[in-house]
Amino acid sequence: MTHDTDEVDRIVGAWVRQRPDLDFSPLEVLSRVDRLSRHLDRARRDAFRRSELEPWEWDVLSALRRAGEPFQMSPKSLLQQTLVSSGTMTNRIDRLVDRGLVRREADPVDGRSILVILTGNGRTRVDAAITRLVDAESVLLGALSRGDRDRLAGLLRKLSMGFDS
Repeated sequence: MTHDTDEVDRIVGAWVRQRPDLDFSPLEVLSRVDRLSRHLDRARRDAFRRSELEPWEWDVLSALRRAGEPFQMSPKSLLQQTLVSSGTMTNRIDRLVDRGLVRREADPVDGRSILVILTGNGRTRVDAAITRLVDAESVLLGALSRGDRDRLAGLLRKLSMGFDS
């Protein structure tokens, strides 16, 4: 069985020759994660651009879309999902309203509050973007079988659990 090498193998090999006293196994994993992250970022930006969305617009619209019918959330809930400041969220909602992708309505339960609601145009955009994104990400994982993907997802989940808490 041949062992294919990649750029990380070459970099780590050079380091091992220079510093044989160090364990470079973390670089073997995390340098690849970093490189994959850059490819993923490019694929995501392309999928959003083709749906005429900025990445920040995607964040807000996809949170509303994932909420399910009637595709509405309070600005506070959107803040929790997108991890931006209150002022930033207000600005983003204003810009999405201007583009006709969301609308604001008074909350029927609490008249002092507002709801942000995904418009039909917003839903069309976000659905096109997620379709393109899933297709692009599937291409990035093309070298892996379904079983390999499941194993890798499990390992990455295990690794990320410590950071997400």
